[in-house]
Amino acid sequence: MANETNDFSIALSNLLDTAGKLAQQQVDLLTSGVKAVVQIVEPLAKTAIDLVGSASNTVGQALQSISSAIAPKK
Repeated sequence: MANETNDFSIALSNLLDTAGKLAQQQVDLLTSGVKAVVQIVEPLAKTAIDLVGSASNTVGQALQSISSAIAPKK
């Protein structure tokens, strides 16, 4: 009888240990996924911001050129 209780305790301990390892692997997988997404999105966001800045500078220069062409010469 004592041996059966001991076997059950060992089996239960092994089961809980395995469940804990699985949960930890899920957390690690989620963390790795988030890091990968951030590494992909970060350069894209920087490039998009740079592109918007360049486009706004170009539009500003074009408007300045147009307004200087239209302005009456003195």
